[in-house]
Amino acid sequence: MTFMEIAQELVAGCREGRENENLGKLYAEDAVSVEAADMGGTGRETRGLEGIRGKHAWWDSTFETLEAKVTGPYWHGEESFAVLFEVKTRNKESGEVDDMHEIGVYHVADGKIVREEFFYPLEEAPK
Repeated sequence: MTFMEIAQELVAGCREGRENENLGKLYAEDAVSVEAADMGGTGRETRGLEGIRGKHAWWDSTFETLEAKVTGPYWHGEESFAVLFEVKTRNKESGEVDDMHEIGVYHVADGKIVREEFFYPLEEAPK
């Protein structure tokens, strides 16, 4: 896939609920995922495709997505692009509803996503 096809497929997959399917299609086996803060008690950085699949499984088991808006991709050269996520979730355990906003920056090399980094608004930062 070309850089632009990867970017467009990632966004289409997020809009259509095909995120898990796209992991094997778009990500390198040794891809790295970096969160702005520790999510789920496993640290900020996850290495490898299986670890990233685990992050997705944790998210799916922890949150119900009530609404989602995915904007982009916003390209930056031939190596990276960004996507804006606006998601309303319900925590499956507590029932708490939350509006989440984040920017995902994706780095591509050799036809695969090799790194993703997530950024959150300062008002959502841990205190």
